[in-house]
Amino acid sequence: MRALICLISFLSTAIPIIGSADSYLLNPKQILDVETGKLIRSKVLVTDGKIMAISNSFKASDDLKVINLPDLTLLPGLMDAHVHLIGNTELKGMERLSESSYLSTIYGVKNAQDTLMAGFTTVRNVGASNYSDVALKQAIANQAVLGPTLLVSGPPLGITGGHCDNNTLPYDFKHGDDGVADGPWEIRKKVRENRKYGADLIKFCATGGVLSKNTNLGTTQYTADEMEAIVDEAHSRDMKVAAHAHGLDGIKAAILAGVDSVEHSSFIDEETIELAKTKGVFLSMDVYVSDFILGEGVKQGIPEYSLNKERQVGKKQRENFQKAVKANAKIVFGTDAGIYPHGKNARQFKYMVQWGMTPLQAIQAATINTASLFGVSNIGKIKESFEADIIGVKGNPLEDITSLEAVEFVMNNGIVIKQ
Repeated sequence: MRALICLISFLSTAIPIIGSADSYLLNPKQILDVETGKLIRSKVLVTDGKIMAISNSFKASDDLKVINLPDLTLLPGLMDAHVHLIGNTELKGMERLSESSYLSTIYGVKNAQDTLMAGFTTVRNVGASNYSDVALKQAIANQAVLGPTLLVSGPPLGITGGHCDNNTLPYDFKHGDDGVADGPWEIRKKVRENRKYGADLIKFCATGGVLSKNTNLGTTQYTADEMEAIVDEAHSRDMKVAAHAHGLDGIKAAILAGVDSVEHSSFIDEETIELAKTKGVFLSMDVYVSDFILGEGVKQGIPEYSLNKERQVGKKQRENFQKAVKANAKIVFGTDAGIYPHGKNARQFKYMVQWGMTPLQAIQAATINTASLFGVSNIGKIKESFEADIIGVKGNPLEDITSLEAVEFVMNNGIVIKQ
């Protein structure tokens, strides 16, 4: 009995308790309107997971729980369009091959909680084998574990031997990743399979990548016909399509095929930025992660061929991010979290500001822009009838964007997660 009491006591302190939505009156220092950049002195009434009213005129009620946040600025819950929640980020190099899909999913639970506690209330997981991200999404939705609202892709699609095909193991193992598909009809079958098992979107690799062996950043993967088959099959099922693409030709081919977002977009040029604008395509450019790979990569066991590719791509991507900002392209907040530890997503804001965005534009990238990409119309703002995804930080993030790295208050779907 003593052991049981100790275990219950430990769990109650180690893991935040997931409660039910209730009625709250949030009383902050101010609220940031992410559309206009105005700071509003007001209170927020939250009932049953929704923002019911924003006003200073509320009558006292025994049923209303008042949460005073006198030092905090409230803003909508943040979003990240490009994360990899599944797996133990502390494993180094070839150690990752020893991690079973079951264990990697359990680490996904920890990573999801770290992400939510950092103020990211909705994220998009772009790539996970064995549909482990689907299982994580369902567990969060059922309140079995704590985490942000998830949009998940399941296994990413890729050509044989390409970036989305695990090519670390030698030929003897006859190993290929879940999403490997070649040719339009095989690709269509994979899209249908992903949808069958619960994926919300399709992610495919249009070029080589930094962390894959024997792939070239500039080499296009998939033909135009194959990319068009992916997009057509996905869109017919109301699924968005995200294309991993570093090289210019692959970026352009993916945009012409009709994708909804291009991930990384490292070697994009002015002409292709304009093409993306014309086609309404969002750019998700992870302009922080390069510092982590080049600064911590050797300690993390990242092989030299990957470090060399990152040296080629890091600064060039940031310069092209700056061009995209100046051109008023549609840019969302995507970090590639999972390459670096989860919960540190907000470190990217500083880099987005350093490379051309105003603090408000960077915040919009992680709120209203990303909500638009996700196709969700009731998140991304502190507004009446919207979901009560709300965070609070000390100070004014428009004056110090790094304040978003230390979120003090988190409410997700009307439930207080962190206070």
